[in-house]
Amino acid sequence: MIATEPDLLARDAGLLWHPYAPLDAGASYAVTEARGTRLVLEDARGERREVFDGMSSWWSAVHGYRNPVLDAAARGQLERFSHVMFGGLTHRPAIELAERLVAIAPEGLRHVFLADSGSISVEVALKLALQYQDSKGRSGRHRFAALRGGYHGDTFATMGICDPVDGMHAAFAPLATTQVFLPKPPAARRTEQGGWEQSESAMQQWEQETRRLIAAHASQLAGIVCEPVLQGAGGMRIYAPAALRILRGLANEYDLVLIADEIATGFGRTGELFAVQYAGIEPDIMCVGKALTGGYLTLAAMLCTTRITSALASGRGGTGAALLHGPTFMGNPLACAVACASLDLLTGAPGTDSPGQEPWRTQVAALESGLRSALAPATQLDRITDVRVLGGVGAIELDGPVNVTALTQAAVDRGLWVRPFRNLAYVMPPYTSTPSDIAALGRSLIGALEQIHG
Repeated sequence: MIATEPDLLARDAGLLWHPYAPLDAGASYAVTEARGTRLVLEDARGERREVFDGMSSWWSAVHGYRNPVLDAAARGQLERFSHVMFGGLTHRPAIELAERLVAIAPEGLRHVFLADSGSISVEVALKLALQYQDSKGRSGRHRFAALRGGYHGDTFATMGICDPVDGMHAAFAPLATTQVFLPKPPAARRTEQGGWEQSESAMQQWEQETRRLIAAHASQLAGIVCEPVLQGAGGMRIYAPAALRILRGLANEYDLVLIADEIATGFGRTGELFAVQYAGIEPDIMCVGKALTGGYLTLAAMLCTTRITSALASGRGGTGAALLHGPTFMGNPLACAVACASLDLLTGAPGTDSPGQEPWRTQVAALESGLRSALAPATQLDRITDVRVLGGVGAIELDGPVNVTALTQAAVDRGLWVRPFRNLAYVMPPYTSTPSDIAALGRSLIGALEQIHG
């Protein structure tokens, strides 16, 4: 006998942990179906409702659910083989994915490490930066400079470079004691005309303090880590590309490895294919994930420049030439095949319905325009302190903590799935959303905020 979804909710509580929640928290809804931009949810009373997914399943399902192209890619690879070890073996999906990533990445990023998840890709990047410095005879360079307000994952090394005070890992702050934290870049806003509004005096002060900290610790630093232009889980903070150019200059000056964490921002989410392109810079290492497989399977990648790999190849350091990481499911063929299809949908590769047209660009531009209009009325609510939009990201900031449970339920009652946190109600809708989807999203979210936080 197949269990009903209310049974599943009861069975879940106390059995499964959910992200950032107590064991007995359980889940509020069970998903019974997902298609296009919609989820079908069932609550503990057995009531079902269809909702628009304003979160793209934590920013990954950019093409929506049950996408026929991605479904076909998964089925086709399953008919060949779903997994083989990557040690000593290779296969077409991994090679073709790496070729696609190199083709669309900023110039110079020519080498690819395929990882299990975003957090792991950052872990590998940190390892590579340490090995780079070791190969240069600088084994004492074992620390990293990271931005306050940053988030880079939940594994041990990545927690150490997340904001130790305002981040989600304050309970593990001792892990960050060895790192150097740079001030948050000043908040900025991208105008509808494509320019950037920022305080020049605040930027000058930030640059002065950042330069001071880097200079003071340069002999101990292996690299600089940042989320380009948009700090995601740290509060959906938007900052100007000028800060990235300053970080790139400092990395050059002190021979530090600049690591761009594009896991949330990559593949068009901010309005550029990769957020570093707003600044016109090339990082030494770039990490991508989330939208890489269109939300189908867990997969991430780390890309780096030949300058980094050449240093390792010299073999002068104690760690040797090998990049010391190798997960069991590295280069999983099933995930790689779906990722290839996802990138083809984004870029309009030959063989798709829109060859050479870069569909992501049109889709994200429409999202940005729609979100600006749809979320603007939120500024009239008493407790709203800011409304900001960048590409396919919209954030409404309150003057205090969000009532997550009540606001989520109020949004679901209005046909919208969101997952607020801290003092933010934010959305990252699928790229396949229609203008009417986004207009309805705005009405639902603002109505829910008015009801709960009036």
